Amino acid sequence: MNIFSELSAKSLTIVVLFYIILLMSNEKKTASKNKELAKIFSRIADALELKGANVFRIVAYRKAARVLEDLVEGIEVLNKQGRLVELPGIGKAIAEKINEYLSTGKMKKYKEVTKGIPNTLLDMLDIQNLGPKTLALANKKLCVKNLKDLKKVIKNGSLAKLPQMGEKKVENIKKGLDLYERAHKRLSIAVAQKIAQEIIEYIKKHTKINDISSAGSLRRWKETIGDIDILATGKNGAEIIKIFTKFPKTERVLAAGETKSSIIVKGGIQVDLRIVEPKSYGAALQYFTGSKAHNIKLRNIAKSKRLKLSEYGVFSLRDTGVKGKKMVAGKTEEEVYKILGLAYVPPELREDRGEVEAALKKKLSKLIEMKDIKGDLQMHSIYSDSTATIKQLAVFARKLDYEYILITDHSQSAKYAHGMEPKRLYKQWQEIDNINKQSKKLRVLKGVEVDIIKSGKLDYPDNILKQCDLVVAAIHQGFTKNVTERICAAMDNPYVDIIAHPTGRLISQREGYVVDIHKVMEKASQTGTWLELNAYPDRLDLNDVNLKLAKEMGIKISIGTDAHSTEGLLWMKFGVATARRGWLGPKNVVNTYSLKKLLITRKRNQHNR
Repeated sequence: MNIFSELSAKSLTIVVLFYIILLMSNEKKTASKNKELAKIFSRIADALELKGANVFRIVAYRKAARVLEDLVEGIEVLNKQGRLVELPGIGKAIAEKINEYLSTGKMKKYKEVTKGIPNTLLDMLDIQNLGPKTLALANKKLCVKNLKDLKKVIKNGSLAKLPQMGEKKVENIKKGLDLYERAHKRLSIAVAQKIAQEIIEYIKKHTKINDISSAGSLRRWKETIGDIDILATGKNGAEIIKIFTKFPKTERVLAAGETKSSIIVKGGIQVDLRIVEPKSYGAALQYFTGSKAHNIKLRNIAKSKRLKLSEYGVFSLRDTGVKGKKMVAGKTEEEVYKILGLAYVPPELREDRGEVEAALKKKLSKLIEMKDIKGDLQMHSIYSDSTATIKQLAVFARKLDYEYILITDHSQSAKYAHGMEPKRLYKQWQEIDNINKQSKKLRVLKGVEVDIIKSGKLDYPDNILKQCDLVVAAIHQGFTKNVTERICAAMDNPYVDIIAHPTGRLISQREGYVVDIHKVMEKASQTGTWLELNAYPDRLDLNDVNLKLAKEMGIKISIGTDAHSTEGLLWMKFGVATARRGWLGPKNVVNTYSLKKLLITRKRNQHNR
């Protein structure tokens, strides 16, 4: 007897959902193994090219790498079924190597062709104008093994003296090296967004466009971006491409077809534009927004429903009597998710962190939006290290329709930032009082970013801290000395409301403090201390992963731009986007509170009850 006949409709639904989730949980392993093999074959091709091997052998391995990179089905399953040779570009010899790797975890061919070649040397083959013969010669004659060595031989002139080289060829290699280094640097979300917006506005201004949007990791608001992806629809794709390639900041056009184009803009940043049909715009936007792991799960769900999901749309695989596949969704992202039985998943959540499972159950909670923000809870004035006066900050904040802002200039031990001794702090408060008397729409709150000094004590005594509306405490010195203990001790103080940039990272410069962030979170939960999401684009600290954990622990989050100018207040959007990536809703972020609620819920008030 079929077991499903014994189950109620509700039980059957649970079983089916469990089965789908089980399939999806295995998908990550599948994708990982496919990528492993793709990387191996790509490396083999690089090594053969460096050694000057037969070009047909090189092409064969590169083709195999591309096939495996794009393969949706699990390579292990295909191997067990003996179907590897059915894949285009996978012949008997390649199939045997795949089987060898899956069986033993090793591949003799890879070890053979890469023996004696440093990985750094293989990576350098991606440098434009530096061919494998030239690189091999530079390695043999000048011991060039990495980028540092290459720069050295270019600078001292020894590369130009090699046979068949010369100054002109070396100059071209140098240009390729510059482009390689710039292209391999990831952009901050702020820089990438600015460039993408400029290009989108330029295209809109100079040609007719139906829909246009950024895609990829930029649309998901990741903290750093590789290339910038833009998607558009319009009646004249060729005209849109032409306008795109004439963007004023274009340094080089890499490709310009009828529906795809790539350019390098100032700064060595690659921007890709795709033109799609209106009926496929939603499906294409969903596909090219990613992430890849998120998309794999959606494709599996589509398969379970006898649907096919691609960048062209959602197609029914059922026999409809119509020749070919019937398109059933694709014009908008919303209809793509709906036909798969999911609630719409905002781009910021599409990272395969449980959002698909929640969307299947229609349990995705409301995310915070910019319109929910009522104030900014960290900024600096000319009293410490900012270029803006308190009045200028207040005027700018009123334009943003805020109810309040918190001035948090540095405390006295921060000499490098013109930290305030008590006398200047009191003078600042007098100015704040005067500004508040003149303003009915905005309240300027008296605060401070008080240092947690190396001894573990706070930089101001309690009799000063208790006079503040809100106190932000931060580590600015001694990044490796008892950081966790110092932060936890600060949270025991009833007047410390917020811990600023809790991990201390600067995305482009350093990883952060030596800190146990989980212990810090546990202490925050126990003491009712708010943790900051610093919206400065080079911090975004806490990050999205830690924010999600903080939410699960019931910790309230405070967003502060850490602005040192009036324009810095505009960084709030990066804080809100990161909060969304961390699954935060309005109730999780204290910036959504009214002024009255904000002050009532201060830690000192909770302790005094």
